[in-house]
Amino acid sequence: MTEDLVLPAGRGTGDAVAPEPLLQVSGLVKHFPVKGGFPIRRTVGAVQAVDGLDLVVHAGESFGLVGESGCGKSTTGRLITRLLEPTHGTITYRGRDIGHATRRQLAPIRSEIQMIFQDPYSSLNPRQTVGKIISGPMEINGIEPEGGREKRVRELLEIVGLNPEHFNRFPHEFSGGQRQRIGVARALALEPKLIVADEPVSALDVSIQAQVVNLLQQVQRELGIAFVFIAHDLAVVRHFSQRVAVMYLGKIIEVGDRDSIYTRPRHPYTHALLSAVPEVNLVSGEGPQRERIRLAGDVPSPISPPSGCRFRTRCWKAQDKCAAEEPPLIRLSGNRDGHLTACHFPEEPTTEPRDEDIVLDPALTALEDRPAADAEAEREG
Repeated sequence: MTEDLVLPAGRGTGDAVAPEPLLQVSGLVKHFPVKGGFPIRRTVGAVQAVDGLDLVVHAGESFGLVGESGCGKSTTGRLITRLLEPTHGTITYRGRDIGHATRRQLAPIRSEIQMIFQDPYSSLNPRQTVGKIISGPMEINGIEPEGGREKRVRELLEIVGLNPEHFNRFPHEFSGGQRQRIGVARALALEPKLIVADEPVSALDVSIQAQVVNLLQQVQRELGIAFVFIAHDLAVVRHFSQRVAVMYLGKIIEVGDRDSIYTRPRHPYTHALLSAVPEVNLVSGEGPQRERIRLAGDVPSPISPPSGCRFRTRCWKAQDKCAAEEPPLIRLSGNRDGHLTACHFPEEPTTEPRDEDIVLDPALTALEDRPAADAEAEREG
């Protein structure tokens, strides 16, 4: 499967396939046990947060991971950084399997894989100064930069757009956007080759989101760092990522380059996600119209996911085959190289409006039909 994944154009290396991926994940599984029973607490089930995930990230690439809440995005990020121990599967970093490596085996590469956490308010120690927070990774890894750690911290503060004089301030003296910049500086302290950004802007105001995303883009461009950018905001991911993977209930159901995913999606779930992205020109009635899809119900429980295709319980194209067989993540005919889809009955590669909207939610249908019914009743009355 990974042989079909190619580097996106415009990365300064042409269209050639990278000789070796920076990060390769194969068959990654993470199940969290569910305890029950009294008085003896025994395992009665498992939350299948990540269940058979495959992805490839190349050096210097920005790779987006999207999906609705609860699909396993953050768990995937913590598995990649080895903050969590995988249940099964392999995580290969620069040709070396680190999926089940011990703490001592991980020590040489810990500095090369860093993480930016989602909440800028809880990810910084309130009892430590900014200087202590950013220099902490250097102390732990025994790194003594040229000119000293304080000089390096002040340089990092300047890189992320903060005043070097803030060295002795505490986190409570900063806004949310400034705190996230401190988190970025901490992630850069060890000069990593890969950064996992777990929804780094979801807790920030829209105007501040743009500043932080632009900062991350500048860091990636100037330092050549690869990013795994986890988010549920499709507009942010489109702006930042070169390749995008779509997750649903612990599995990747579609992956491809940015333009292919956003303009030529094939999986029904990807179509539904893109149809939900708000756009100003559509609200005002201007600009090209887009397909409209409203799904029924919530995501099924990861404790007992549906058989076969996990999206079939909310899919308008589901058939018996979808319940009996799990669709493989493959390249469909007509798709460009590197665009993989897991669907038995894929959609047409377009997001143009349909002859008839797909509205599966009965409550929404009733709500939308009510004004028309009230108007009819007034005319008859």
